[in-house]
Amino acid sequence: MTAFLGAGAALAALTFVFRAVGPMLADRFTPSAATRRAIDTSALTLLAGVAATAAITSDGGFAGLARVCGVAAAGVLAWRRAPLPLVIIVAGATTAALRALEVA
Repeated sequence: MTAFLGAGAALAALTFVFRAVGPMLADRFTPSAATRRAIDTSALTLLAGVAATAAITSDGGFAGLARVCGVAAAGVLAWRRAPLPLVIIVAGATTAALRALEVA
């Protein structure tokens, strides 16, 4: 447990350092257009990976088809730029309906 707390404290400190140093280096470093695209793409890829992991797994195992379908429905609506309340309601309704139909 002590190692876990130490790792958390180290990550917090490094995050603070990165956030403090970033504005100071922004004036000295101008990334190219290709570098900016790579940074944007890597951030999107990381976010998609975290979202997919959260959508597909639960307690170290498969979360079930109902949750995956609910997240997929929300993803399609978000991609089509539907209002956020509608996206949330459709995702919940899809998941609830599939669970009511006993779809794993």
